[in-house]
Amino acid sequence: MAVEKTDFIRQRIQKDVDQGTLEGGVITRFPPEPNGHLHIGHAKSICLNFGVAEEFGGKTFLRFDDTNPLKESEEYVSAIQADIEWLGFQWSDVTFASDHFEEIYQYAVDLISEGKAYVCSLSPEEIRVTRGTLKEPGVDSPFRARSVAENIDLFKRMRDGEFKEGEHVVRLKIDMSSPNINLRDPVIYRIIHASHHRTGDDWCIYPMYDFTHCICDALESISHSLCTLEFEDHRPLYDWVLDKISVNYHPPQIEFSRLGLEYTVMSKRLLNRLVDEKFVDGWNDPRMPTVSGLRRRGVPARAIRDFCDRIGVTKQENTVEMNLLEFCIRADLEKTAPRGMCVLNPLKVVLTNLPENEIERLSADWHPQNPELGSREILFGRNLYIEKEDFLEDPPAKFKRLTPGGMVRLRYGFIIRCDEAIYDETGGLTHLNCTYFPESRSGQDKSGLKARGVIHWVDANSCELVSVRQYGRLFDVPMPKSADFVDHIDKNSLVESHGLLEKAVMEKDIERIQFERIGYFYRDPDLPRTYNKTVSLREGF
Repeated sequence: MAVEKTDFIRQRIQKDVDQGTLEGGVITRFPPEPNGHLHIGHAKSICLNFGVAEEFGGKTFLRFDDTNPLKESEEYVSAIQADIEWLGFQWSDVTFASDHFEEIYQYAVDLISEGKAYVCSLSPEEIRVTRGTLKEPGVDSPFRARSVAENIDLFKRMRDGEFKEGEHVVRLKIDMSSPNINLRDPVIYRIIHASHHRTGDDWCIYPMYDFTHCICDALESISHSLCTLEFEDHRPLYDWVLDKISVNYHPPQIEFSRLGLEYTVMSKRLLNRLVDEKFVDGWNDPRMPTVSGLRRRGVPARAIRDFCDRIGVTKQENTVEMNLLEFCIRADLEKTAPRGMCVLNPLKVVLTNLPENEIERLSADWHPQNPELGSREILFGRNLYIEKEDFLEDPPAKFKRLTPGGMVRLRYGFIIRCDEAIYDETGGLTHLNCTYFPESRSGQDKSGLKARGVIHWVDANSCELVSVRQYGRLFDVPMPKSADFVDHIDKNSLVESHGLLEKAVMEKDIERIQFERIGYFYRDPDLPRTYNKTVSLREGF
């Protein structure tokens, strides 16, 4: 069922549309820095920015905030584009902050010329100390009184590469006693001697995000600049810059809460550490909250969009339960994923009254509610495999599976009775000798027999050996803290094993599949004959 969207951002946009104040229509932007992979928190922003533009007949720019050449690369640019397309969205234009480097530089020159910015030669540590605290005002830089001519000369020489990194920066001249620390003469340019992924070695000075972001919004005529709440205190700086430079348009910045999700971390710094220190197998490890990790786990893009719709857009920070995401995944796969049988911990069953060369041919729908998916043939021979956990020699009272002398129905097949459990010389269970009842065929049962339960199985001669990766939550606490988050990595978050899978599943080349009675799985795109567990069949992790 579609979730009605009436959040405060949409109400604001509707008001602007009704008042006729948007000459160019609704234009939003999604502005990631290409220094890592997107995660599910970014997905919320993607769904919002692209979603509202689509709803109001507008457009969305994909703008890369590429102002730090030390961390950015074309690899991340491509990965981000692939993630957005996979989520089901399409941008109207791809832009880069670096497209506007010359214009941004000229705006800085203008501010210096008007006495509203200056070149500061304090060290980064000295700038930090003199900025003050939340309770104490900052102290003016001794270089704040430099003449306009000296500042212009130094800034040009910074651009020409005469100085080392950290030797000079450019700061706005606002108010060192402002209660908002972001207005205490913020740095807007720094020296970085590094090659840029797009501009090469053309520049050795790079603008800071707070200076770049608002200018790009104005130049691209963004109608609504949607940011997460950590930028709320930066909004006065956003407005100050646009009020002081010669742009014809001043977009409004509107903030919304970030996504917090249990059993994950969202910080790129922490995610980088997980990858770099090999706690996970790369950015697309299925335990990661990255879009690529969720994709490799088998999470449908529809489920992520549904999840983002359900959590909504608010001003209040909160942490969402992982169960809600899993509910959305499960709801999607329940409707769309074909069914198949896979035995993860096999126990051999010999049907002693079925001759070796005799095969029963069964039929089953791929999905009980989706007949358009068709059906498959299941072979049923003398030798089968069931889950070892589905047999107990000394069962509790309510055990509904196979026991000595007891009967169960094999899914889509026949009722069988366990006549004898066979052990080897060390006492290990090797197989079960059972009787099957030909008149008990599923859907045509004329036997009158009563089975205790229904279990899944595979035929020994029509199954395939596959690798199975069962992924749990990466952390063993709901809200890992950055100080000690690696101490809470669940060492059992990945369990690797082998399974015996119906041959028909492999022959049909199915990607997403429900292993009946086990969970939903996805065929790994990188590892042959490997299936990753996406989510369990029901809540109750």
